[in-house]
Amino acid sequence: MKKPINDFKMNVLSKSVNEGFLRAVTSAFCSLADPTLEEISDIKTAVSEAVTNAIVHGYKEKQGRIYIDAALYPDNIIKIKIRDKGCGIEDVQKAMEPLFTTAGDDRSGLGFSVMESFTDKLSVRSAPNKGTVVTLTKKISGKCE
Repeated sequence: MKKPINDFKMNVLSKSVNEGFLRAVTSAFCSLADPTLEEISDIKTAVSEAVTNAIVHGYKEKQGRIYIDAALYPDNIIKIKIRDKGCGIEDVQKAMEPLFTTAGDDRSGLGFSVMESFTDKLSVRSAPNKGTVVTLTKKISGKCE
């Protein structure tokens, strides 16, 4: 992949209130690529799901940090990485199956399916007791500045 024309990195505590904050920051950053309303909505939804997964599944009842970095490339590609240093996922392939959840009846088990449907590419890397990295990639129809 080419060198990014712009990027950002930040981290926040794994508090539910920060999910909306990260969604807003990421969508503001992505606005530099002049996305359609549908594209920005897709990105917000995918980021929201990834951050929520880090909070609910990665850190469970404890608190940690959520790391996010995003890059905008000259070919109108936006790549967003959301990482935690939580409990990790033992079987990523199983976790990505629709309706699979480890959080009981109050969760739908659709997080990865939602992320996949709203991005062009979804990558998930994880190791037990080391954390998880979710990479969301989306091509934007607008023109990068």
